[in-house]
Amino acid sequence: MTYGGDRWAEGGFGDAERADDEPGDTDGDGDDADPDGAPDRSDERPEGEGEIHSPEDTAQDAVLAHVLNEIRGGETPDVVPAQSTVAGFAEFLAVDAALDRRWPESVMEPSLDRIQALCDALGDPQRAYPVVHLTGTNGKTSTARMVDALLTEIGLRTGRYTSPHLQRATERINLDNRPITAERFVEVYREVEPFVELIDAKAAEGEPAMSKFEVLTAMGFAAFADAPVEAAVVEVGLGGRWDATNIADAHVAVILPIGLDHAEYLGDDVLDIAKEKAGIIKPGSIAVLAAQDKAVAEILIERCAEVGAEVAREGAEFGVRERELAVGGQRLELQGLSGRFDEVFLPLHGEHQASNAAVALAAAEAMVGASTAHPLDPDAVRAAFASVAAPGRLEPVQGGQGVPTVLIDAAHNPAGAKALARALQSEFRFTRLVGVIGVLQGKDARGILTELEPVLHEVVVTTNGSPRAMNPDDLGALATEVFSADRVSVEPLLRAAIEEAGELAEEAGDSGVGVIVTGSVVTAGEARALFGKEPA
Repeated sequence: MTYGGDRWAEGGFGDAERADDEPGDTDGDGDDADPDGAPDRSDERPEGEGEIHSPEDTAQDAVLAHVLNEIRGGETPDVVPAQSTVAGFAEFLAVDAALDRRWPESVMEPSLDRIQALCDALGDPQRAYPVVHLTGTNGKTSTARMVDALLTEIGLRTGRYTSPHLQRATERINLDNRPITAERFVEVYREVEPFVELIDAKAAEGEPAMSKFEVLTAMGFAAFADAPVEAAVVEVGLGGRWDATNIADAHVAVILPIGLDHAEYLGDDVLDIAKEKAGIIKPGSIAVLAAQDKAVAEILIERCAEVGAEVAREGAEFGVRERELAVGGQRLELQGLSGRFDEVFLPLHGEHQASNAAVALAAAEAMVGASTAHPLDPDAVRAAFASVAAPGRLEPVQGGQGVPTVLIDAAHNPAGAKALARALQSEFRFTRLVGVIGVLQGKDARGILTELEPVLHEVVVTTNGSPRAMNPDDLGALATEVFSADRVSVEPLLRAAIEEAGELAEEAGDSGVGVIVTGSVVTAGEARALFGKEPA
């Protein structure tokens, strides 16, 4: 078995060049909705009809509304979804807070014992449907959304589990390409909660209780089994081999580009990281492999040979044949496993997203067994890609005559920042672009700043609401070393930082100026909320 030579290991398919990674990591097409797509408005009645609320009920609603306002805070207010009552959404916030008190997602302990025990108690819901499992350093969430869109368009009922979320935890668990409602999130939590408590009670002294991510993963698996779904698209949280999602055996294992991230848990050797991520390739899997550095490619192929997995490689069996810029995105010709697909419009920016599209197409084809004898319907492929949304991935949230264009991107490591910089250079024509950057502690802030420096005229460093947010003064000191003092401002409040960046951009006039908000998934999510974007 070979890895297809340097053409696969180090490059793309045909003449198209590809970026290393997707900006951001982890990220539906709309507001929370129930599975059939219609908002639940069963409690709404025409004026003058229905039950009359007592003064006590009205007072209770007022108290709950006050509590919600206190919880939301002023900088990034949360809005009660149209499908939720005030009381129902308050219960969701309480459950979300309870999950936040568990062992954090940013910490990994190499064991699948707890999540396996929990899912055993739940009846192994992760085995009720075939799974497309995705890992890699960047690009997972965008690719997962594309796979989901493709499977949905060809008629399958899907579940999608991604992490982390941008604005609301309901984004993580999707049915039919839409986040579950806050009420359904609470229902699923209540279903698994007694079993979680049993697992916690059995933990030996000094051993951790179940983590937030483990509980959320079990909730996702259970929600998919209850639906039920015909296919699940599941993104790893961290790594691969020891990730809680890895108790599911992938029918299709997708390995996106591998680089350095989470070095404190995965190590700073990219080959060791590749071995960890290769752990999602199981006996009987079809491995869909994005283009990789040659040494990484060899490790992945060795894992496939070890477990007897079939292999499809970007640049060999599938890839991007042609790519051209288009209004609002790009137009692609893709080589899939079952044939060529031309005139594919993808409403996302960047060469990295074109590569993600090729990987997603191959994964969807592998999942349904498409072949040259039985190819996917080209019209279905075109419709699926045209419907894809990727919140927080070079997402425009403001633009128009007389105001700076504002883009949001969740790039949070140097590889993501590098791909973001490439896309900004190749697909936008800003006369002046100002960055708003907020980074989490433990991330390679210097590396992120260094990759972005060539495309930013100035930068406003800030912070976000995470307890892991890097101190803005410390980030400002790093930025000064990278950019020079006259190009750096420090503004701790994100809203004020965005306003200041807009004013700096407008110094170049009212045309061709922009702001890019980036550095963290948390920063991107909070910025979306400030611009009134609903979780999706």
